Amino acid sequence: MQEKETARVEAFSDGVFAIAMTLLILEIKVPHPPPDGQAGKWWLLGSLAHLWPSFVAFVLSFGTVLIMWVNHHGLFRQVHGVNNRLLFTNGFLLLVVTFVPFPTAVLAEYLDERSANAAATFYCATFVLVSVAYNLLLAAVVPVRAPGAAASPGHEAALARVRRAYRAGFVVYLAATVAAVFSAFAGLAICFSLWVLWALLNYSTGHKAAAA
Repeated sequence: MQEKETARVEAFSDGVFAIAMTLLILEIKVPHPPPDGQAGKWWLLGSLAHLWPSFVAFVLSFGTVLIMWVNHHGLFRQVHGVNNRLLFTNGFLLLVVTFVPFPTAVLAEYLDERSANAAATFYCATFVLVSVAYNLLLAAVVPVRAPGAAASPGHEAALARVRRAYRAGFVVYLAATVAAVFSAFAGLAICFSLWVLWALLNYSTGHKAAAA
């Protein structure tokens, strides 16, 4: 029964991640020729080139949401059962995930404008919130143990490793948000440097975990 409950939560979460990733591409609009009919035969290539902020924002956000999904999957591999705390913290994470397309659209719209710093700051701040959500979700997961028994050292070490990574991620995202106030591209670069950390983070413990 517990395995069935976790499967339902994961299936629902996967659907939300998939929808969020799909919505990202909808922010890229097909260019249309000017109404005066004076466009040359190569106007489309020029118009597509001017969409580079949208392409950059799409790729960055798609990659980030993909890595978020991979880490969500890794974390739930350790979950043995669910309770209300886990369901609500997971729901909060999904709330933030569904919000990601909006700051992505803002970034795409203003990345090559005077408001680029504000757009990047808003974008990076979104991932500070994502980091908070992951830390809350991790806090809802504890090692499975028999009554009165101690958790295995391997499991404790693995959870400590993930906890350190999540806390470090929060600090880096916060630094990226501050940096974006002064330089949009510096903030984005710091923000996406965490791709390496999240892509390589090892959730393997050899044990299951349960909701706290």
